[in-house]
Amino acid sequence: MSPIRRTNLSTALPLADGDLIAAIDLGSNSYHMVVARYAQGQFRVVDRLREMVRMAEGLDGKGGLSAAARDRALDCLSRFGERIRDLPPQRVRAIATNTVRALREPQAFLMLAESALGHAIEIVSGREEARLVYLGVAHAQPSAPGELRLVMDVGGGSTECIIGSGLEAIERESLQMGCVATTRRFFDNGKLSRKKWRQALDEIGAEFQQFSHRYRELGWMDVLGSSGTIKAIGNVCAEMKLTKGAITAEALPQVRDRLLEAGHIDAIDLPGLSKERRPVIAGGLLIVEAAFAALGIERMMVSRAAMREGILCDMLGLGGDEDPRDAAIDLLMRRYDVDEAQAKRVEATAMHLFDQVAKSWGLDAEDRAKLGWAAWLHEIGLAIAHSQHHVHGAYLLEHSDISGFTRQQQQVLSVMVRCQRRGIPKHAFEAIPDRLLLRTRRITALLRLAVLLNRSHGRVDLPALKVSADDTALMLSLPKRWLDGRPLLRSDLSGEPEDMRALGIELAITD
Repeated sequence: MSPIRRTNLSTALPLADGDLIAAIDLGSNSYHMVVARYAQGQFRVVDRLREMVRMAEGLDGKGGLSAAARDRALDCLSRFGERIRDLPPQRVRAIATNTVRALREPQAFLMLAESALGHAIEIVSGREEARLVYLGVAHAQPSAPGELRLVMDVGGGSTECIIGSGLEAIERESLQMGCVATTRRFFDNGKLSRKKWRQALDEIGAEFQQFSHRYRELGWMDVLGSSGTIKAIGNVCAEMKLTKGAITAEALPQVRDRLLEAGHIDAIDLPGLSKERRPVIAGGLLIVEAAFAALGIERMMVSRAAMREGILCDMLGLGGDEDPRDAAIDLLMRRYDVDEAQAKRVEATAMHLFDQVAKSWGLDAEDRAKLGWAAWLHEIGLAIAHSQHHVHGAYLLEHSDISGFTRQQQQVLSVMVRCQRRGIPKHAFEAIPDRLLLRTRRITALLRLAVLLNRSHGRVDLPALKVSADDTALMLSLPKRWLDGRPLLRSDLSGEPEDMRALGIELAITD
């Protein structure tokens, strides 16, 4: 099915050969940063930094984070920030994963973390994390044309399994278990025993069983493992002379038996295993063994790439000709039977308004893209009910897994759709980070006007719309004769200045 044609909303980075870009992965176990030099449409890594933070160790059962774990995270980000201090914001992308997703108040941590790093930090869903992992692995180690591949990543707090072809992730699953969380869950007292291992293997295996049938039906030609846990297990297999670095179904039981001989986590003595990896290897090995059994994996090669390389690929648009976010918008529109003609009218009006005020309001290409996406999806809630459709649409956008979008981007779209019409709730913008608050309010104001001016849901010959703006005001000029012939629109517009004040904007309508 051909994609829905929309205004070009590309937010590709404007880069010149020699420019540096950076990707930061705030994992549940380790923080990683990759700095790369852009050259002829590709990137070349020039620096890597990694620190074992074990943020997941500091999580309690209620979404709280210990002061020790928080301080380790902030200290690490301060050091990362020093390395990329001179890079402009658009050339740095920092992604937070499972542990930050699990926080009761993630925004409170992110404010401190962004201050330490000196750059914005985005939270991604588990499935978006899976897409980025796959993109990094597939770019570093391309598969044969048309062949399917299974990629698995065991992090500190979650495990991702992806089946893909080429650079496209076809199936993505994210399980809420990682090496840190699983070690704590089953071996909290440090004791290792075969009985406890068998019980744990059954429980972890059940998680993989949820999608194992679908994955086995699709099949794959090869399997690649990503992350420090899988690299560590592959290294142990090599040091024990079981393989040359791969992980096999025959080698895993021997590694497991050697680990259980220790009797206690503190006594683990696996050859080739680093001291810092020892406290969490039991949970990691347990997950890998369960995956091999449930999915029928015989051999897993170890990838040299991971999510941070995927972030770099995503920044440069190396995942294909199409922005994955545009493809995701197309999918949502089809799934919820959005009126494409009406969406197109609203988007065209919104873009016309945006282009006139972007400079005076300090809006950029990303803001333009968000406004365009919100325009295309503003009626998505009609699939549930006409009454309060803006509320239904906001819920769908906040809680769906939308490929390519971060949690913050989805929250912005959700708020915009929620506030497109009628009164604006006092707490509507509470989830929006402070750094995005002003610009989100401003593009929401533009969306409201675009929706209002196209309320008839038919072809409307709009006059030459003229808008201007300053710090707190938006001025819209409409021909008097044209407006006089539309009493319903005039009535709607008469109440809009009062609603706009909730956005911190004084709207003036003149003829």
